[in-house]
Amino acid sequence: MLAFFLFLAGSAFAYTKDEIVRKGVLHCGVSTVFPGFSNPDEKGNWTGLNVDICRAVAAAVLGNASKVKFIPLTDKEGYTSLLSGDIDILMSNTSWTYTRDTALGVSFVGISYFDGQGFLVAKKSKIKAIQDMNDATVCVRAGTLDASSLALFYKQHLMEYKTFVVDSMDEAVKGFERGNCSVITGAQSQLYGIRLKLGKPESAAIFPNIINKEPLGPIVRQGDDGWFNIVKWTLYAMIDAEELGITSKNIEAMKKSKDPDILSFVGKAGAKGISLGLHDDWAFQIVKQVGNYGESYARNIGQFSPLKADRGLNTLWKKGGLLYAPPLH
Repeated sequence: MLAFFLFLAGSAFAYTKDEIVRKGVLHCGVSTVFPGFSNPDEKGNWTGLNVDICRAVAAAVLGNASKVKFIPLTDKEGYTSLLSGDIDILMSNTSWTYTRDTALGVSFVGISYFDGQGFLVAKKSKIKAIQDMNDATVCVRAGTLDASSLALFYKQHLMEYKTFVVDSMDEAVKGFERGNCSVITGAQSQLYGIRLKLGKPESAAIFPNIINKEPLGPIVRQGDDGWFNIVKWTLYAMIDAEELGITSKNIEAMKKSKDPDILSFVGKAGAKGISLGLHDDWAFQIVKQVGNYGESYARNIGQFSPLKADRGLNTLWKKGGLLYAPPLH
């Protein structure tokens, strides 16, 4: 019965791009408050890496990165809204797993952020590396995968620990500041935002190490391969642009390049946009209006943002990271 429902859902939304063009707006579901990824300011203006990816899709499809309506959703609401057609793309900070990718009628398009469970520690503590966390008291949310992964981590390293169990990360912040714990564990992407909530953010450090895999990325409905490809190659275009040295500031000049890869990227050569049903300058518009992956990361999560997060695993593969995309030719 579920398979039949998903078949009907896929058939009903087989032309997502055409509907977006007809409406003139992309509906993007985002996590409610996630600094660096999707977060509204006091005026309702959304910023973040996930927000930029949605704007990049709008730039590719509609030629205008501002033609996006951001819809704040919880994790549970996100999948329901996507399958019902209320949103066209889900940029939720829920990780890509086998079950989510095969049993919910949705498809994870690619990895836009390599995440994992990490640790925030008090700088005044003696904890300078993971090996120093023996006998540490860790703030962890009750009944979560974080708690079970933490237990497995300590067992594997033959170390002991104590827990200060909390119901939310806000409680973890309070416990940390009161001295109930010297470590907070959670998704590394979330820990950077948690650090900002401390009275003295500079008093805490985040380890570069993670203890499990939690890949994040755009999610679409199953059943529309054309839309899947558009979202996938939008993400890849942002990554490829950084690798090619194409930025929002120099892309106009890149039209005069003699590099065949760059000419293909800006729509002057190669397969152009016909394979995706888009204009030839679709990738050009992404970078011109939104920027490449590195630009987005820097302003939302990295050096030019309040989070000041290192690139880590999200560094380009040429520089020792995992970020990698097929070429645009």
